[in-house]
Amino acid sequence: MNSTVAIIISIVCAFGVTAGLGFVIIPWLRKLKFGQTILEIGPSWHKSKQGTPNMGGIMFIIGIVVSFAVSMLTVHLTGGKIESDYSAIMQGKEKVLLISGLVLALGFGIVGFADDFIKIRLKRNEGLSPKQKTLGQLIMSFGYILTLWLSHNTSWYIPFIGVINFEKNALTAVIFWALSFFIIYGCVNSVNLTDGIDGLCSSVTSTVAIAFIVIGSIQSFLGIQLFAGALLGGMFGFLCWNWNPAKTFMGDTGSLFLGGMVVALGYLCKCPLLLLPIGIVYVCETMSDIIQIGYFKITHGKRVFKMAPIHHHFEMCGWKEKKICVIFSLTNAIGCAVGVLLLYFGNFNN
Repeated sequence: MNSTVAIIISIVCAFGVTAGLGFVIIPWLRKLKFGQTILEIGPSWHKSKQGTPNMGGIMFIIGIVVSFAVSMLTVHLTGGKIESDYSAIMQGKEKVLLISGLVLALGFGIVGFADDFIKIRLKRNEGLSPKQKTLGQLIMSFGYILTLWLSHNTSWYIPFIGVINFEKNALTAVIFWALSFFIIYGCVNSVNLTDGIDGLCSSVTSTVAIAFIVIGSIQSFLGIQLFAGALLGGMFGFLCWNWNPAKTFMGDTGSLFLGGMVVALGYLCKCPLLLLPIGIVYVCETMSDIIQIGYFKITHGKRVFKMAPIHHHFEMCGWKEKKICVIFSLTNAIGCAVGVLLLYFGNFNN
């Protein structure tokens, strides 16, 4: 099968399933009274969103899983090739990366679901405690890293430097595990922080998906293109319901799942460090939160931003939610372009 046709199938299938499920899942969430609780610390105008159905991320989780399964099966039945041409160079099993990446995302989605369920159904605004949430995320991270290690998916490509195999000795093994924990935990929670206003996380993540479709083309890796295509279709389908004014929110169920998807894409292209430029908005959201908290503690009450994460700062400055989504998405698209160019000119095929 032509790779372009396969990618289109993955995008259209995810879009159709996700958008279509909105007609079923949103009324179902309303019936269950799974409405969003708006905290007092948030912008005052967010109070109008009180009761909007939460956990809508279930829609694109189903859409992405169905799309990925359908597109992978279609390629397999038509004799297509999922893996890239340089699997042997990088070692490891790319099919393991694809399946374990999806399982990782689902695992984080389960942690998010537990958090949302406790917040909404059990009427505990904080959901899981920080320790419980961190433990759940670390367990999922450990399982994924262990899978990478056992399947020998331990080689990373560094643009303009080359391939680094972390199985060389004990020291590099420790570096691989430590860096992987940091990247996975950091990235997933950065994506989670970006989910703060209507359509923001979905639109920013759409640019990430497009970047990895291009990267898959550069690497001749159809598997990553189908994975990213399903993500892109899911985001477009969800935006039909999540664009301002949102009819549903993704909740931690959706945002943690998306974090897992983004991490998986970084490992699928064998260059997780590219997540820095490709997810530049995620990075800025996290850094603004860290800076705000750190400065507040050091100065005993002073703030750098009007509110953190930084998208709330711009809200407080008078920016409309749609404007923030557009500007942040364009900013992230520039970061994505930088990441793609680094990979392209970094002599990956050499």
